[in-house]
Amino acid sequence: MRTPKSFRLHIGLFGRRNVGKSSILNALTSQEVSIVSDVAGTTTDPVEKPMELLPLGPVLFIDTAGIDDVGALGEKRIEKTMAVIDRTDLGIIISNSKDWGDFEEQLLQEFKARQIPAVIVFNKVDLYQARSCMVNSFAGDKLPFIETSATTGFGIPELRQLILKNAPDDFINRPSIVSDLVGPGEAAILVVPIDKEAPKGRLILPQVQSIRDLLDGDSFCMVVKERELREALSRLNKPPKLVVTDSQAFLKVAADTPPEIPLTSFSILFARHQGDLAEMVRGAMAIDQLKSGDKVLIAEACSHHPIGEDIGTVKIPRWLTQYVGGKLQIDHARGHDFPKNVEEYKIIIHCGACMWNRREMLSRLMKARQANVPLTNYGLTIAYSLGIFERALQPFPAALEMFKSLQKSTTLK
Repeated sequence: MRTPKSFRLHIGLFGRRNVGKSSILNALTSQEVSIVSDVAGTTTDPVEKPMELLPLGPVLFIDTAGIDDVGALGEKRIEKTMAVIDRTDLGIIISNSKDWGDFEEQLLQEFKARQIPAVIVFNKVDLYQARSCMVNSFAGDKLPFIETSATTGFGIPELRQLILKNAPDDFINRPSIVSDLVGPGEAAILVVPIDKEAPKGRLILPQVQSIRDLLDGDSFCMVVKERELREALSRLNKPPKLVVTDSQAFLKVAADTPPEIPLTSFSILFARHQGDLAEMVRGAMAIDQLKSGDKVLIAEACSHHPIGEDIGTVKIPRWLTQYVGGKLQIDHARGHDFPKNVEEYKIIIHCGACMWNRREMLSRLMKARQANVPLTNYGLTIAYSLGIFERALQPFPAALEMFKSLQKSTTLK
């Protein structure tokens, strides 16, 4: 089975038109992935190529349009190129020595500001030699750079090694999803409703990833539907260390799980795994400040046709409306599209982002923070709206303590 994008290191190739970005990609992958032409602007939309880059593992290369594109259409291409930075774990800035200038410096500063590691590539060294002053400057600043010629293959093996060397540590030493909360030799029960939204013949990605993570952590795992939880608990001669539920079944699962057994949801696990749990807990508390008529953005990583009681378009709006006691203005954003006017919203409610890499979720948190708009996720929103927030945070002592402290300070005001 193909490795999901969320588990791939996202490597973005950036630079002006005609510096050889597509040629570099083709050389790195040893395949004709991108169309190569002497005509500037051949690459229009981002081109993705998943592959195995050993010994690192699964990666996703993303070729982009030139950042110096022109015209109205060119501006849209540049927007798409810059949006790729939101999901880039490692940036490759491609230029040639004669053209290095403001475009490249702006990219480099953007990566520095976001703490994204970057590799500088001087391509076409068969035509242009890198200037010694630039080489000395990069060496002095300890910026990784290399000279290549995609057409001859010069420097390509060394570029692969440079990519491996500069891969971010948080990708190589990726934190666990749930196994650290359970421990070796201990058991977790995963509650998985099978309803109209459940994909036929399989489980959704967070459930599959959680099962695999528990197995990797030498933990036991029992998977049940919500109607079977009470019976499953009665059959165990030792209580599980944790119960994890689909957020939509929170109320029933909370009622059937003894209070001494920690309980949370897949979505809350992914708030920690893919984003920043503490910040999203703080974001959920903004639900108390919502008033009738306020604008709310519900963002979802996947693009799918909602059916029945869809969680993002039906259930969460209904629970929020009931909690607030008035009608809210709710907008939706799906896929990589994200509105520029986020400051217009009182709160952003995001899915668990299981289909993305962590970088893209952190980028959205950054944008929300810059606009001073609280951001939380589906599971935290549901738990807060249904009045079981503390119970859902029980497995995360630091987040629970922070919530209680914030709650206390708000009450005192």
